[in-house]
Amino acid sequence: MNFTDFDFGDAIQRAITDQGYTEPTPIQAEAIPQALEGRDILASAETGTGKTAAFTMPLLQRLANAQSAGGSRRPRALVLVPTRELAAQVAESVRTYGRHLKLRSVEIAGGAAMGPQMKALREGVDVIVATPGRLEDHLQRGTTDLGGVETLVLDEADRMLDMGFLPAIERVIAKLPKERQTLLFSATFAGKIRKLANGLLNNPVEIDVARSNAAAASVTQSAYHVDSGRRRELLSHLFGEHDMEQVLVFARTKRGADRLAEQLDKDGIASTSIHGDKSQGQRNKALDRFRKRRIRCLVATDVASRGIDIDELPHVVNFDLPDNPEDYVHRIGRTGRGGSEGAAISLVCADQREQFGAIERLLGGSIPAETVTGFEPTEKAPAPRRSKGNGRGRGGNGRGNGGGGQGRGNGGGPRQRQGGPRRDNNRA
Repeated sequence: MNFTDFDFGDAIQRAITDQGYTEPTPIQAEAIPQALEGRDILASAETGTGKTAAFTMPLLQRLANAQSAGGSRRPRALVLVPTRELAAQVAESVRTYGRHLKLRSVEIAGGAAMGPQMKALREGVDVIVATPGRLEDHLQRGTTDLGGVETLVLDEADRMLDMGFLPAIERVIAKLPKERQTLLFSATFAGKIRKLANGLLNNPVEIDVARSNAAAASVTQSAYHVDSGRRRELLSHLFGEHDMEQVLVFARTKRGADRLAEQLDKDGIASTSIHGDKSQGQRNKALDRFRKRRIRCLVATDVASRGIDIDELPHVVNFDLPDNPEDYVHRIGRTGRGGSEGAAISLVCADQREQFGAIERLLGGSIPAETVTGFEPTEKAPAPRRSKGNGRGRGGNGRGNGGGGQGRGNGGGPRQRQGGPRRDNNRA
C-alpha cells in the first residue's frame, strides 16, 4: 500500500511527499480509510508507530473538504492530549500536513501565556490542540466556543485517565455537539478505556495493531545490577566507555531529575532536565538543545516525557525503574521508533529488583542483566514479605518478588562483563 492509495487531495499528498513518506505504517493503513469515511475509531498501537499522522491526515482532509470561506471561524476539530510536549508535537503535525491548506490551528496548553492563545481564538481557528486543563480555562473565560466541533480526537487517552483528567474531559465533551466523529487512541484497551469509549463512540471501528504492553522488536533491552549510590557513577562510565551522544534518562522525581542532570554536567556530560515545574520556555529550550545534540543527556520525569519525539534517538536509560510496569513500555518506546534501532538500559539496585521482576512478567520474558567490573553490587535485596500462613517458598503474599533475591539476584549472581552495553545497533 502507498499513501497515494488514500483518498487525499493534492494539498495533503504534496505535504506527505514533502516529508518523503511513501508507505503508511500498519496503524495508518487501517485507521486512515475509516477516519476518512467519518467512522468513529477506537485504536491501539505501540508508541512510535505513526498514530499522530493516522488521525491528523484524515482530520485535515475532512476539514479541507468543507473549507470555510475566510472570516471568523469556530473550531471544527479538537484534539485533546495529556501533556504540553504532546500538544506541541501534535500541533507541529497539523502544521506539517496542513501546510498547503488554508486552515488555521492553535496549540492551547498550560505553561504558556494566555494572551497569544486568546488572540488566535478571537481571530478564528479550524483546529484546536489542547490539554484539558488549559482548555477548561478558556471555556470558563468564554474565549472559545466548541459548538461547531465536527471531529474530536483523544490522543493517549490512557495517560489522560492515569493523570486524573477524566472530570475535565467530561466537562469539555459536554460543550461539544452530540453529532460528531470521535477518534480515541490509546496504548492499551484497559477496562477504563473501554468504559470511556462506550460512552463516547458510536459504533466504532476497533483497531489493534500490536500486542498490548509489548516492547518494539527494534529496541535492544539490557540491565545492570548496581548499588543505588553508584548508579550515577555507572551511568557516567557508560557514557565515556561507549561514547553515547544522545541519551534520554528517566528519573522518578523532579528533584531527582534536576540533581542527576547537575551531577552528570559536573562529570563533563552536557545535560539538562525536563519536568512539570519547568516553564514552557525552559522545556522547549531543553528539547531543542537535545534534538540538535548540543547536550548529550536529557533527564526527564514520566509525565514530561510524553510527546518527546526525536528521530532515531539511540538510547533510553531507566535511572529509576517505574513503579508501574506499563510505564516501562512507554519509556523505552521513545527509542527504536519508525523502524530505527534503539537500546534501552535499566540500572537495577537491590531495592528495585521486585519492580524489575514485575516488568519482566509484563513483557513475558527476561531482560539480560549483568554487572560491570568495578561496579559489582554489595547491597542485598530486601527480604520478601511473608503472610500469616507458612511464609515459605516465594512468600505467602503470592507476589513472589519478581526479579528479587530469588530471581536474578541469587544462583551465583548476575553475569559479569567488563565495560558497558552491547553495541548491537552500532549507534553507541
